[in-house]
Amino acid sequence: MNQLTKTAPHHGDWAIEAQGLVKVFGDNRAVDGVDLKVGTGSIYGVLGPNGAGKTTAIRMLATLLRPDAGSARIFGHDVVKEPQIVRQLIGVTGQYASVDESLSATENLVIFSRLLGLGRAEARHKAAELLEEFGLTEAAKRPLKNFSGGMRRRLDLAASLIAQPPLIFLDEPTTGLDPRTRNQMWDTIRRLVKSGSTVLLTTQYLEEADQLADRIAVIDHGRVVAEGTVDELKSSVGSSSLHLKVQNPQDLTNARRLVQQVLQVPSSLSAEVAKITAPMGNADRVTDLLIALREAGIPLAELSVQKPTLDEVFLTLTGHGVQEDAVQASGKSNKVEEQQYEYNH
Repeated sequence: MNQLTKTAPHHGDWAIEAQGLVKVFGDNRAVDGVDLKVGTGSIYGVLGPNGAGKTTAIRMLATLLRPDAGSARIFGHDVVKEPQIVRQLIGVTGQYASVDESLSATENLVIFSRLLGLGRAEARHKAAELLEEFGLTEAAKRPLKNFSGGMRRRLDLAASLIAQPPLIFLDEPTTGLDPRTRNQMWDTIRRLVKSGSTVLLTTQYLEEADQLADRIAVIDHGRVVAEGTVDELKSSVGSSSLHLKVQNPQDLTNARRLVQQVLQVPSSLSAEVAKITAPMGNADRVTDLLIALREAGIPLAELSVQKPTLDEVFLTLTGHGVQEDAVQASGKSNKVEEQQYEYNH
């Protein structure tokens, strides 16, 4: 029997319970009172730009950093008081493959398996199994220095699953990947959860959080500024919006007046010529608006209804977009965090 296979201890419905987590690096309060509750058998997304505190929070939950304040439990086990038990229940995958470039994919996985207590034959079987699962069988004997970024990322995730942990931390696992490889990773993550694992996923990709997460925590400047399902977060910033484009630009003023009059809401003009956007609080009034526009002889070129996006959620909550802030933060906050992390270890 595989001695490494772990099952999550029964402790209610929570894989992670964190309360008031704080981590300070000098003058930088990287994590500033984070609360999280992650249900078992789910994908929980932590959304935010580089430097927001996502990685630091994961390192505390994974026993790699000691919290300066607050508490956290993994399946009921305290991360500070019971770190050895917690480490047996988790797998951690970072942004970069933690493997030896001079060895092949098979050799790397066999070494990791042996270090975790598997016998020689079982280690080779496990390596072959994981390489097939992650679509790397054809590259099994190839040195890692010849791997693409996407292949390295998949191998790193494969290595973190050797012990089949019930809880997996994925810290920005698809950063820098092309869209096709990112979609493959998404499929793999979904399969992990279907097989019984719980996943905590940090990301700065809005689409990734939207596609994968059952619930999302939005973190900015070390704090959780919102938490809920994707639909709850979108609803929190307002209703759907109506987008109209008139055929004739000279009708724009009259069309906008009718939108405001019939829908009884303010409207805005898009940078795009002859386009009007307005919040749609009452869907029934849209029919009245279309009739009014027809009676006024104002033909439409386009009509669409759009729900709020996660980008609008983040913009509303923080005052900036995720990608915009990520570019600004990546060169500064992440370096401070990484240097302090190395110093503390």
